[in-house]
Amino acid sequence: MTWSASSGRVSVASAVTIRAALLPAVGTRLRVVDLELDPPGPGEVRVRLHASGVCSDDLNAFDGSVEVPCPAVLGHEGAGVVEEIGGGVDSLRVGDHVALSWAPYCGHCDECLRDLPHLCGTAWPKMLTGGLLDGTTRLRFGGATVHHYCFLSSFAERAVVPERSCVRIPADVPFDVAALVGCAVASGVCAVWRTAGVRPGERVAVFGLGGTGLAAVVGSVAAGAADIVAVDSQEARLERARELGATATVRWEGSPADVAAAVRDASGGGVDYAFEARGRPAAAEAAFMSTRVRGAAVLCGIPRADATITLPALSIPRMERRVLGSIYGSARPDRDFPLILDLHRRGHLPLDRLISHRLPLDQAGAAMDLVRSGDATRVILDLE
Repeated sequence: MTWSASSGRVSVASAVTIRAALLPAVGTRLRVVDLELDPPGPGEVRVRLHASGVCSDDLNAFDGSVEVPCPAVLGHEGAGVVEEIGGGVDSLRVGDHVALSWAPYCGHCDECLRDLPHLCGTAWPKMLTGGLLDGTTRLRFGGATVHHYCFLSSFAERAVVPERSCVRIPADVPFDVAALVGCAVASGVCAVWRTAGVRPGERVAVFGLGGTGLAAVVGSVAAGAADIVAVDSQEARLERARELGATATVRWEGSPADVAAAVRDASGGGVDYAFEARGRPAAAEAAFMSTRVRGAAVLCGIPRADATITLPALSIPRMERRVLGSIYGSARPDRDFPLILDLHRRGHLPLDRLISHRLPLDQAGAAMDLVRSGDATRVILDLE
């Protein structure tokens, strides 16, 4: 049972045909094909997508670094317009503009009751199983099951998603910017604001200047950080960080200890918070060693499952150095997406400047190649 915009009443809906970028198997090329998308079930909505970000986490699924069932439609950064509503949905209406979050929450597990909905104990175990919250899919190709990715599958013209994956946004917010907020921007900006709680005048460093790292740079600027040291191996990314407000840059050269020493020199003795945004153990070690007394390394990149980190143990009690984990920037999407977008509209978060490439859905494979090459800052699929 769904709400029909044309009739204005609840009716029985049928499947629709959509164009989507299908990953047939891990390591294969994306194929843009026609799929069948079933109607939304209870607690779900169908969204006409207008833009999708292409994130390094999509690449992790593409190359098998993260195990996902295939065939699948990737994509977990999307924005669009609600066009159909399933039973029991009361927070959204047909025509609402929404940004999508890959972290829906149940509201009643231990994590949700501790005000940690981004770590929801109900949703997280289902995140990469290929279904929606009820464990089933709404996608089919030639009668065969197609899996979802992170509840969203935004490399498509339309998607059926959980109600709680939708955050209503003002109608004048550009869809491309709204899509980016759904993962990398929230992960970087909110790591600064929520996980670390950077205060005006504090010093920060950002290791790894992809989408999440550059979002951490602009989030640090907005938070009033006095020193922002950007670290990367690519000069083009260092230049982009300077353009976005980094006060100093360090080229990754030598050992983690060498890089950490360079960051301490550039920041006048070490930083209060060092954000590692790529999931690299060496960078995490350098981030930790770049902090000053009572500083914290904030690890927001996703490492390999078998990765380990070696830290100088004595400096933890003697200097009160800390390590903070950060997933999704410890964000509450329903609170933080509107705040981030409002600051963007008022000129305090130049999120549109993070976008380096815009491609149509038919070039989704080329978009993935750009992410893999490291030449792109953020890639947008234009789905209009």
